[in-house]
Amino acid sequence: MDPYRNQYPFCYPHRYPPPPNQDPYPPTSYQPPPNQDPYPRTSYQPPLQYAYPPQSQSLRYCHSHSLSFPGPIPFQHPYPAPRLILHHNASFQYNSQDQHPPPPENKLEPLPTSLGPGHNRQESTSSLESNRNFNSVASSTYPPLDDTRPTTPASPPAPSGPSPTTELQSLVYGNPNVGNFYGYPAHTVSNKWDEGYYCRSSWCRKPILNINSRLGRPKHSQSMEIMPFQKGEWKVLLLHGNLDIWVCDAVNMPNMGMFSKTIGDMIVMIPANVTNALEGRMQQKVTCDPYVTIAVADAIVGRTYVINNSENPVWMQHFNVPVAHYASEVHFVVKDSDVVGSQMIGIVPISVEKLYTGERIEGVYPILNSSGKPCRQGAFLRLSIQYIPMIELSFYHFGVGAGPDYCGVPGTYFPLRMGGKVTLYQDAHVPDKCLPKLKLDHGKTFSHGKCWSDIFDAIQQATRLIYITGWSVWHKVRLVRDTGHSDCTLGDLLRSKSQEGVRVLLLLWDDPTSTSILGYKMDGIMQTHDEETRRFFKNSSVQVLLCPRIAGKRHSWAKQKEVGTIYTHHQKTIILDADAGESRRKIIAFVGGLDLCDGRYDSPHHPLFRTLKTFHNDDYHNPTFTGSVIGCPREPWHDMHCKIDGPAAYDVLVNFEERWLKAAKPTGIKKLKFTYDDALLRIERIQDIIGVSDFPIPNDNDPEAWHVQIFRSIDSNSVKGFPKDPKEATSKNLVCGKNVLIDMSIHTAYVKAIRSAQHFIYIENQYFIGSSFNWNTNKDLGANNLIPMEIALKIANKIKANERFAAYIIVPMWPEGVPTGSATQRILFWQNKTMQMMYETIYGALVEAGLENAFAPQDFLNFFCLGNREVDEFQTSGIANQNTTTATTPQSLSRKNRRFMVYVHSKGMIVDDEYLIIGSANINQRSMEGTRDTEIAMGAYQPLHTWAKQRSAPHGQIYGYRMSLWAEHLGVIEECFTQPESLECVRRVKHMAEMNWKQFAADEITEMKAHLLKYPVEVDRKGKVRPLPGCETFPDCGGHIVGSFLGIQENLTI
Repeated sequence: MDPYRNQYPFCYPHRYPPPPNQDPYPPTSYQPPPNQDPYPRTSYQPPLQYAYPPQSQSLRYCHSHSLSFPGPIPFQHPYPAPRLILHHNASFQYNSQDQHPPPPENKLEPLPTSLGPGHNRQESTSSLESNRNFNSVASSTYPPLDDTRPTTPASPPAPSGPSPTTELQSLVYGNPNVGNFYGYPAHTVSNKWDEGYYCRSSWCRKPILNINSRLGRPKHSQSMEIMPFQKGEWKVLLLHGNLDIWVCDAVNMPNMGMFSKTIGDMIVMIPANVTNALEGRMQQKVTCDPYVTIAVADAIVGRTYVINNSENPVWMQHFNVPVAHYASEVHFVVKDSDVVGSQMIGIVPISVEKLYTGERIEGVYPILNSSGKPCRQGAFLRLSIQYIPMIELSFYHFGVGAGPDYCGVPGTYFPLRMGGKVTLYQDAHVPDKCLPKLKLDHGKTFSHGKCWSDIFDAIQQATRLIYITGWSVWHKVRLVRDTGHSDCTLGDLLRSKSQEGVRVLLLLWDDPTSTSILGYKMDGIMQTHDEETRRFFKNSSVQVLLCPRIAGKRHSWAKQKEVGTIYTHHQKTIILDADAGESRRKIIAFVGGLDLCDGRYDSPHHPLFRTLKTFHNDDYHNPTFTGSVIGCPREPWHDMHCKIDGPAAYDVLVNFEERWLKAAKPTGIKKLKFTYDDALLRIERIQDIIGVSDFPIPNDNDPEAWHVQIFRSIDSNSVKGFPKDPKEATSKNLVCGKNVLIDMSIHTAYVKAIRSAQHFIYIENQYFIGSSFNWNTNKDLGANNLIPMEIALKIANKIKANERFAAYIIVPMWPEGVPTGSATQRILFWQNKTMQMMYETIYGALVEAGLENAFAPQDFLNFFCLGNREVDEFQTSGIANQNTTTATTPQSLSRKNRRFMVYVHSKGMIVDDEYLIIGSANINQRSMEGTRDTEIAMGAYQPLHTWAKQRSAPHGQIYGYRMSLWAEHLGVIEECFTQPESLECVRRVKHMAEMNWKQFAADEITEMKAHLLKYPVEVDRKGKVRPLPGCETFPDCGGHIVGSFLGIQENLTI
């Protein structure tokens, strides 16, 4: 850990929520707790009924036990555990008012190194062949199977007691009648192999041979079942909730690595006197490097770390992951990580039908190869798994909790920061009186912020530091265009501030396609101006660090090329010092979707032609057109952004520092050049800058108070400060991957917010792709983030509970670029598959509730886009000029019809008018996975303006922000907009969007006062999504609206 960070006044190890209980390392010793039964039987009975308690009831945690697995806790912390740790790929913790009983008094021990001869389980063969190809388990929300692992020392912690190998072996060998079976661990153990091997221990704490005498009889009354397997017997069921999993240990792992085989083959060619010595060394050093992945519906939901050189690995790793998958099995896939890639050792399948009983399934299982037989004599995996459905996870049954004890989104790198102020922005600029005055509670009114004007003022007033991260930053951009500073460019402003002694640092993505070598310059495919901006500041005191997106050194060559070529640094932040009063300074931060570059300056009017010679005379941007763009419409730009003034701004600063220190470390020939690793200011040594602890204690009765939390998608290849050892990863709530640690808290925050939503969800995002595991085709694509499926299931559950709920989702008409291009068409195809999956899920819920004739899927879920149309002020007729050239290029048609989409670049979500997320992350796999694009976001709420506090619809700043956005998009404010979940509001907004689309697509040119358009597809009452009749392609620009796919799956477009 860099000592520089440890000197901060805001010491994170003491201020964070405790880590998730991904407790991979048993302690060396602990005091055995009383012998109590740790697993009271749950009250859950299928089928699921999601009838949540009414909103008026007090918050109550009904889950009967804490899901931190009972037993030894590797890390002791001086602070209490959170209510819930929501951490994908790692673990979740649940705290309830009814604490889980302590574990029995036995100490945890690994399996013995041998369990005797292997026994065939051929009944699993058909399951393997018909259901999965485990060598090609698709990547998911979680890091790719073969590309993510950290390594651990070869020697795991020793067990606290002796390993009774002989006793267990005698038990194993004592049963000659194994046969073909599919056993499940039971509550008792006899002298038979079946019952001795498949046991229901209370925590896999001791080898299973003496489970009765040591652990006692659990309350689970399920008897031992030896079930003959039959193909097609297991049902496909919906897992919606969390899986509480322990991967304990394994024995007799074979070495599957091809690298050792290669060396072995080479030995044949070596003289005999050397061969014996080499063989002896190989037998000592070339062993198995095992790890386990957990897959549901071919989507990886968890992964252990790799233990090097161990045939008998001990992980003791806990996972508690959210699931929203239809599946028949949960697969534990054991793999051997080797130099040339990971090799599958075998799998352990667990029936979802058994998980539906609500009981914990645990025991020791043979590891089966692709033929359904043990992969090696005596190879076993010990595990434990329990399914907790949503109905038992009361943490999600309400929205934002009331009172100071609410911890926000637990299980994240940065904690919830209480206090401060948030300013919300729509678009880069909002002119005065552009939007209506909106009244809020407590006599307040919503203030329409002017984003780029505020950024300009903040830079001008900074006296100590200006730190900027960006996907693109252009030195020629003008932040202010309607006042006296309209001639000042960003480059001139930053250079001027650096001359005043302000430390100005720019951390920009290094586009690999842009170059500037020996006078040869190429802008790059993405035209981010990275080389141009670096050259502009070259001889100034402004320090520009171009940061490529790189994979770890231990990743394969192909993986390194993929990461470096396809993925980007996508964060957009500005960190500055500002006046704190009494001659002191504080840190503030801007976070959101707006880059400081060309094409971003816009207002809620979203002009197409009228500002081409004024505000946009030197800032024309429209990548849809190729060739001459004279007289063509610009691409209007809609975005969401915010300013954080308070303790959470310091977390944005920490993100910048961690990234800068990683990027500034010189490598290769750069070591001979000037380095930037000492460019950061040590703000703890600057007396006039206050720290986090200096902020006043927030008053929850202050109507202007905010609580803010920072989230990221990023891995240890892009930051300095993550622990090197996976033992320490849980202390910062990080996910273990292959040679990498991952912060994927943005996805965690979205899932938590969606599951907690009670009334409506409003989303604006540049992309909307996910939950491919539930598509009707292309299930193995790997776009496995849970967000679309969670929204669909939220609506489905509300339908079954006979409660209103609505989701409004705004996306761009097409992804930026040429809509006929192959990449754009693939994105549209994936988006259409996502929409289809959601509507079919909703229709299924309507049928189940018997409401398919009363309601349609679009009474609950609607997709929209934005567009604009302008009348030519110098043309008297409203009909397009018939003398216009007959050319049919997109340029000529757009000029003729005077229309174009408004590009939605927002990355935000508002839930129940009480909680919002704004950042740089798109809703796709690139932004959510954590090992692809780097992202940052904030989640925030006002404690006085929540449903729990108000007992009614809150009308705080978040409500005002949503109403302001709707006023921009719809041109009016209507009373029904105050209840967006109501059927009246849904149908009204849908009708207005349909009328706007007709105006946009009509031959007659009319001035559009509203921009919200229905997304141009048809959704029937059964949820089938089809091209809009008569409009299968985008007006003027072409390209199939539902996209097209030529059969080549790749990671670029998901």
